[in-house]
Amino acid sequence: MSKYLFSGSYTPEGFKGLMKEGGSKRIEAAKQALGSVGGSLEAFYFSFGEYDFYIIVDLPDNITTTAVTLAGNVSGTFSIKGVPLLTATELDEAVKKSVDFRPPGH
Repeated sequence: MSKYLFSGSYTPEGFKGLMKEGGSKRIEAAKQALGSVGGSLEAFYFSFGEYDFYIIVDLPDNITTTAVTLAGNVSGTFSIKGVPLLTATELDEAVKKSVDFRPPGH
């Protein structure tokens, strides 16, 4: 399983639904959607500012993650973006890899 951070913003229609159902129902809906594709919800936080919510999830792969974000974005009730999260162990593995790279102008 890979871990992802989703951030999103509600549309006016999405805010109407949130006002009607409340936050707990949105968390239940997220758990159901993620579970339907073999994923799980680690954390779901509502916010104010640049984004209206932040979600940390476990999903099988990038294709599944893309399917989840597409389903959310086409709903018309919110827009969502996802970024992969790496563990310290994964970063340790990455820094050990040798890359034959030449910076521009060098």
